[in-house]
Amino acid sequence: MLKIEDLTVEVNGKILLHDVNLEVEKGYTNVLFGPNGAGKSALMRTIMGFSEYRVVKGRILFNGEDITHLPVDERARRGLGIMMQRPPDMAGIKLRDLVKVTSKGKKDPEALAEKLDMKRFLDRDVNVGFSGGEIKRSELLQLAAQNPSLYLLDEPESGVDLVSIEQVGMTIKELLAEGMECPGERGTKGKSALIITHTGQVLDYVQADRGYILCNGTVMCSGNPLKMLEEIKNKGYQECITCRLTR
Repeated sequence: MLKIEDLTVEVNGKILLHDVNLEVEKGYTNVLFGPNGAGKSALMRTIMGFSEYRVVKGRILFNGEDITHLPVDERARRGLGIMMQRPPDMAGIKLRDLVKVTSKGKKDPEALAEKLDMKRFLDRDVNVGFSGGEIKRSELLQLAAQNPSLYLLDEPESGVDLVSIEQVGMTIKELLAEGMECPGERGTKGKSALIITHTGQVLDYVQADRGYILCNGTVMCSGNPLKMLEEIKNKGYQECITCRLTR
């Protein structure tokens, strides 16, 4: 569904990502690990098409189409959806109205919000005065309304308390399974996802198929996400960098 080939990206004349190769198959979930400042959020925003992230080399393919230079709205229409780590406050825009517009009027905001315990927030300005967990649930509510085929989730556990993390994790699991009647339909009817995670808590709820480690602006390695997470916890990211340099 998503294929990134030799991607190099700059912001304000500075190279943030270089020679990145990564892919996500239809119906599967991949996770992206990496230290702070490695370029993980920059990669997500580049995939989504944020204008300040300029692709200087390589390309981004989505469902076989080259979307490297498409604007954000065109990517969203094609089925890309993003949860940012810290989205902006939207003073003057009610969450109810945003959900209606995002779903093109096809879904009931009340019903969607009830699942996420967000009904009392529908008539509040988007994210204004929300706690960390409330912001995450607001983002998931908007994604549920959009119903993308590929979810880009930037640290869904960040700023979420222990009570809310289960709700966030279970909601992500349900969103990725939407349209499936049984696990065997995962590769044909299931949603795809690329998830940035530091703690790995989201993996308690979501089945991850492949992990990538991004360090110093490029993908160092890929493999079993749970094994990779254990290695990171035990040895940190320097082990991965050293391994790459000694190949």
